[in-house]
Amino acid sequence: MIASFFTYVLLGLSIALPVGTVTIEMTKQGLKNGFMHGWFVGLGGMSVDLLLIFLLYFGFASFLSMPIIQTVMWLVGSLFLIYIGIDSIKNADYDILLGNEKTSRSIKSSYLNGIFVAISPGNLVFWIGIFGTVLANSFGGSKSNFFVIAIGILTGILIHDLGLMTIVAGARKMLNKAYIKWVSIIAGCLLLCFAAYFAYQFFLVVFSL
Repeated sequence: MIASFFTYVLLGLSIALPVGTVTIEMTKQGLKNGFMHGWFVGLGGMSVDLLLIFLLYFGFASFLSMPIIQTVMWLVGSLFLIYIGIDSIKNADYDILLGNEKTSRSIKSSYLNGIFVAISPGNLVFWIGIFGTVLANSFGGSKSNFFVIAIGILTGILIHDLGLMTIVAGARKMLNKAYIKWVSIIAGCLLLCFAAYFAYQFFLVVFSL
């Protein structure tokens, strides 16, 4: 059981390593507002992951994989990313803090940003396709295996987020406000690229109907 747990911790780490929308937003918030804000973006993303795990556990995989549901999520994900991306560029030089300066930005807003950027069909497809298959196989034994796998993967993602924020917090001390401003602009542009891709996928599905 312990060996199985650590296997899925490693799987969670490997899942979190590729750069995606949540990682981009975490890095931006971590550089501008500090460790806790970046980490809470990650926690927001993990909240979406946890919700999907419970939906899979209670048998909603077929519902979540319905074309109409995924189509709606392409649109919703695109709109959220457009909003966050434009805000990132527009306010790139605003609220940049260095050292021990305190931010006026709330932890709650960073957490909500994490939820918004995590709402995407890509995330949905992963949990249903890869994670859902692993979890389905776990039911061949004890249902407790489901929670071992789920907790293992989420632990791996959490370790990645804490490690990333530790690195970002260290880099933040060595960067001036001009560098952090450009990181925020680049992050916003990348989020808009993801938004464009989501919108493209949405229109592909709509025009194929």
